[in-house]
Amino acid sequence: MKKLIVIIINLTIIALALMYAYQKYQVYFKNPWTRNGQVRANIIKVAPRVSGPVVYVAVKDNQYVRKGDLLFKIDPITYEVQLSQAESSLQRSKISAKGKKIEYDRLLDIQAKDRGAVSSKDLTRRKISYEESLIQIQIAEKKLQAARLNLEFTQVFAAVDGYVSNLDIREGTQAVANQPLLALVDVNSFWVFGYFRENQLANIHIGDSAKVTLMAYPDTPIDAVVDSLGWGIAPKDGSTGYNLLPNVNPVFQWIRLAQRIPVKVTLGVLPEGVDLRFGMTASIMVIDEELLPDTSERPMETDKPDDRDIGSSSLQASSNVSVIAGTSGSNNNKEGD
Repeated sequence: MKKLIVIIINLTIIALALMYAYQKYQVYFKNPWTRNGQVRANIIKVAPRVSGPVVYVAVKDNQYVRKGDLLFKIDPITYEVQLSQAESSLQRSKISAKGKKIEYDRLLDIQAKDRGAVSSKDLTRRKISYEESLIQIQIAEKKLQAARLNLEFTQVFAAVDGYVSNLDIREGTQAVANQPLLALVDVNSFWVFGYFRENQLANIHIGDSAKVTLMAYPDTPIDAVVDSLGWGIAPKDGSTGYNLLPNVNPVFQWIRLAQRIPVKVTLGVLPEGVDLRFGMTASIMVIDEELLPDTSERPMETDKPDDRDIGSSSLQASSNVSVIAGTSGSNNNKEGD
């Protein structure tokens, strides 16, 4: 009886171990994942709309700014003069139109008293001259509006909330219209991208749960949801090469490398203390809830190339931050890129 009890206990332990190993197999091999991901964000290339020397820089490199904050100012003297000229031109156009209206009205009065006293040709000429003067007023008003805008454009403001990056301007720097002078990282647009192998796409569906971590925060996973899957990538073979012949990469007949398809994932609530920076390394795992009853379970980041990894990824923008994940690794590579 004792031997039987020992055998039953051993068999039970083995069965539980096999069940646990099978669950792990399902989690690690049936849930698509990749370590090849990066944090990205929209980069606003701030460029002035007018040219001139910079007379004031209101920010420092890597400074946080809010939408509407002043970034730098261009010398406004030239544009103040242009504004004064436009105002004078408008006044002249109005005076000219007033005189031509008086002449036209005078001919109308004469014609009303004596139809033969004024020729139809003279009346038409005066009428056209007066109408042209009204058009000149409209043109002068538009020029005045443009001059006011140019004066306003001498002050450059932040278009979004974000961080000033790669600031390389000083007082005296010559600003050229429509030429970027600094970069502004939009804090409300952070996302993460990676690449999933094409043979994993069958297990990825819109609405699936996912886990995202940053290498900088390996113990801080972020809950996420698959938002969409990419519909195309640029082909490498077939591009024009030597003598206009197509470039074709050689492949081994017994190995077929899987293509990587981008997958977009929307993040949930971001953990506290997580700062997002453009270019940080991230990892994503898409989770099948049926295979992973305990959604709190996740692979840990390790330095071993054969270990499963969810990488590390965390996003501190706002709740509307999104993540793009993509496919990574080859068919015969357990871990991916």
